Amino acid sequence: MMLKKDIIPISIFLMSELEFKEEIKKAIKLVYDPEIPVDVLELGLIYDIKVFPVNNVYVLMTLTSPSCPSAGTIPGEIEQRIREVEGVNDVSVELTFDPPYTTEMMSEEAKLELGFM
Repeated sequence: MMLKKDIIPISIFLMSELEFKEEIKKAIKLVYDPEIPVDVLELGLIYDIKVFPVNNVYVLMTLTSPSCPSAGTIPGEIEQRIREVEGVNDVSVELTFDPPYTTEMMSEEAKLELGFM
């Protein structure tokens, strides 16, 4: 027989998953495009972050252009930073150019920093 005290509110599980995802975002915010003084999350280069069971992390991202000179380093640095987050089991970073990047993807903070507003 299950007692009320044995029931764990679902919000505890959701909260911890949300907090874990926030830690992932903090790690990603440590990565900058060397040519732009704004982190890749604020630039809008991160399209999606998913956390799967046993804390496997998937990131879908883009670059400012297909010919970006940092194409070989930014995805690897993102992966490395995420792996440093406590509890992460595995990381997969996928690069896409669909949809193509535009400055409209930047956060308001990035637009202000770069003089787009």
